[in-house]
Amino acid sequence: MVPTKERNPSAIFISYKTEGLLFDCGEGTQRQMKLAGIPITKITKLLITHWHGDHILGLLGIIQTLGASNYEGTLEIYSPKGTRKLFENMCNGIVFDFRINCKFIELESGQFFEGKDFSLSCLPLDHKIPCIGYAFQELDKRKMDVAKLKKLGIPEGPLVGELQRNKTIEWKNKKVQPDDVSVVIKGRKVVFMTDTVLTDNCYKLAKDADVLISESSFASNLQEKAREYKHLTAKDAAMVASKSNVKKLYLTHFSARYKNTLEVEEDARTYFDNVFCAKDLMKVNL
Repeated sequence: MVPTKERNPSAIFISYKTEGLLFDCGEGTQRQMKLAGIPITKITKLLITHWHGDHILGLLGIIQTLGASNYEGTLEIYSPKGTRKLFENMCNGIVFDFRINCKFIELESGQFFEGKDFSLSCLPLDHKIPCIGYAFQELDKRKMDVAKLKKLGIPEGPLVGELQRNKTIEWKNKKVQPDDVSVVIKGRKVVFMTDTVLTDNCYKLAKDADVLISESSFASNLQEKAREYKHLTAKDAAMVASKSNVKKLYLTHFSARYKNTLEVEEDARTYFDNVFCAKDLMKVNL
């Protein structure tokens, strides 16, 4: 919640093809993006988990900078239901000139976006104010077996395109199923989960994720404090990862009481081995 010399408040950026998804935008986010070498104009979607200051105080600065950077797209801003009014109040508190197009979308639960390459979904979490967790899901793709296509004599072109779209085709008076000439490459899944106590939706959201990015405000010896402030412990996050078939767990959103993250990481590793504590400006390639 409070920035330190080593750590800024919450902000996670996913770069995928032409899309740039920014999850939360705490104070100082745009400066951190500069340090990370990410042009702010790369942001296409801004996804807010909840309206606590450590997750949204960088919002107006980002919009202002985009306006000064000849941003040509429409910034899609997603957030929990009921927060549009809070955004309007924030804007009314200062002299603010909107120089870009913003589209504000309030969410409750379920899939809210599906594009050509990926989908986005959310589920409500259990915090002191309305809060949601997000899942980025790359769509499954078919990898064509060139040898099998050649054996059947199917030429490159529209027919192969139909097979890639999981459709059956007719070739030389015979039906060819997609599975006859291709294999399915499972799409990657990334989940961002903060702030919350442990709830069934944590497990549902994280199910089969390649990467789970989860808050871990306290080690489990401070479980009562975590419950009081409605946050997860390292043990909670690790149990979600373990029970939800997650491949990698990245912990973040640590209490400023911890001078280093060794205690938190060791706590989580007791229950889930493939765990890492995130650092500011950390980059992960999937």
